[in-house]
Amino acid sequence: MDERILKWIYDIDFAIKEIDSYFEGGKMDFSDYKKNMMLKRAIERDLEIRGEAVNRILNRDVSFKDKISDAKSIIGLRNQVIHAYDNVSDENIWSILINYLPKLKNEVSKLISENK
Repeated sequence: MDERILKWIYDIDFAIKEIDSYFEGGKMDFSDYKKNMMLKRAIERDLEIRGEAVNRILNRDVSFKDKISDAKSIIGLRNQVIHAYDNVSDENIWSILINYLPKLKNEVSKLISENK
């Protein structure tokens, strides 16, 4: 695998692990998330990083769209968080954390393990 792509995959992995770390020692609770502006902004930043890394990967090698599920949606969310920040809903971000981040985490782990 191209070294730049592998670096960006590690960036995605780091962003996912960072999001996971925000909930260590506690449960993931939507009402707590909604009340904590610093947590929300930290998660949004990690989602931006994840989206930018996926964008760079696809620009370098389009075949990764088959290896990273929902790649276009990941990039779309990054664009929304950056450019339409006033339209980012807590519910949408929470849904991504619960429903889509675990799948991406598995895909990224697989890509990393294939390149060790």
